[in-house]
Amino acid sequence: MYESIEKQLIQKTLGVCGGNARIRDTRIPVWTLVSFQQQGASQEELLRNYPLLNQQDLAAAWSYYAQYPEEIDRIIADGNNHD
Repeated sequence: MYESIEKQLIQKTLGVCGGNARIRDTRIPVWTLVSFQQQGASQEELLRNYPLLNQQDLAAAWSYYAQYPEEIDRIIADGNNHD
């Protein structure tokens, strides 16, 4: 995914979702999507459960995770995943 597109789709805002990476203009953190995927949720299931998201949003989340796996894995492992 082109980095500029990903930057438009993934945001970090102090005070929103604990400052963690999230999908643009939502309160859906990347770690949440990654965690559900690791637990076996399919892309179709995620899109059904999060109707504000589209395939491009999920692709941006997976790309972000591929670039920053330690960050996302730490958030999931620490349980520091609340706002």
